[in-house]
Amino acid sequence: MANVVVVGSQWGDEGKGKIVDWLAERADVVVRFQGGHNAGHTLVINGVSYKTALIPSGVVSGKFSVIGNGVVVDPKHFGEELDKLTGQGVTITPDVLRIADNAALILSVHRELDALREDATEGFKIGTTKRGIGPAYEDKVGRRAIRLCDLAEPDELMPKVQRLMSHHNAILRGIGETEIDPQSIFDELMAVRDRILPYSGQVWRILAEKRREGARILFEGAQGALLDNDHGTYPYVTSSNTVAGNAAAGSGLGPGAIDYVLGITKAYATRVGEGPFPTELKDETGEYLGATGKEWGVNTGRKRRCGWFDAVIVRQTVLTSGINGIALTKLDVLDGLKEIKVCVGYRLGGHIIDYLPASMGAQARVEPVYETLEGWSETTAGARSWAELPAQAVKYVRYVEELIGAPVALLSTSPERADTIMVRDPFQD
Repeated sequence: MANVVVVGSQWGDEGKGKIVDWLAERADVVVRFQGGHNAGHTLVINGVSYKTALIPSGVVSGKFSVIGNGVVVDPKHFGEELDKLTGQGVTITPDVLRIADNAALILSVHRELDALREDATEGFKIGTTKRGIGPAYEDKVGRRAIRLCDLAEPDELMPKVQRLMSHHNAILRGIGETEIDPQSIFDELMAVRDRILPYSGQVWRILAEKRREGARILFEGAQGALLDNDHGTYPYVTSSNTVAGNAAAGSGLGPGAIDYVLGITKAYATRVGEGPFPTELKDETGEYLGATGKEWGVNTGRKRRCGWFDAVIVRQTVLTSGINGIALTKLDVLDGLKEIKVCVGYRLGGHIIDYLPASMGAQARVEPVYETLEGWSETTAGARSWAELPAQAVKYVRYVEELIGAPVALLSTSPERADTIMVRDPFQD
């Protein structure tokens, strides 16, 4: 049985939640390996919606779930999400959920700094969710982070908090803001300590044992590959590596454990926040895609920008994430369009190129080169076999496969878990 990594192949919001939940039925373990609580997942099971952001969506299916060391964890949000899911009848105990003891924590100071920076930046905004993700990762890289394991040693915690705040208070002084008393941060940590510490564990050891036992492991990414700190549309990216390779580093399980990479791919394109978006539609069609696809953030409520499918960027992420097959989602949103365009290349400086340039300036200047396909009037919503799909819809899917260089392994036709056509089971690779 294969172990599977699920990554978004665009800018996120591709429908990973449903696909992860669908695959979780076949998995034994579900692992989050990067990001924080800035990327929400919505699962619809028997008409009931479950929304997760930090806690792996596998818990809804009762599967053993892990928050890896590559995730930055907000203890306050963890408690809130725990309460919400348990209030919906989901059983979550340390027997079914563990958090890496070496995971870095998001504190109130991170949230405050995140908001101050974004609000103070004139003419250049990243589009952060202001949830403290970036500053928390900065502290991790700067070797001053407070980690989950530190909460188990309260007598040694205050010097670590003081060291952390000597850095952040210098920043707050520099921008004319009030400094934060280290004692308030210490008290904040003590207030959440008893709630989160029971879930702490040596995730690297737990996953190694699960693998030895023959468990099927599903690795769940948060944002899309185009928000990767190295391979995305820098600087309009997140603060971690979102490509499939980080599943190993962000969980403590070696790369040899990864057998199949599934790229979740929306049948059109969306993006939240700032940054380049070559196929963005600022017209009635863009509004139609947004309204039909219910394109607004699960956590933030922010409206998503919408556009035509961009085969150039997906082809690129197929390579940077080593994607073996894709799960094509939201095909039903295209129902009823008379014609559908697909970006097959870019025009830049009088030349046609087949990749997204690395530089910020070039990314802003590229112009999409389109191929136009005939649309379909019949519905694809709820289809559970190829035979139920209109001929033109099948033609569209086959054309996408050809352009991106990866086959469709799964096809999602509605938010419902059961409305999924499986072409190839990733766990049987």
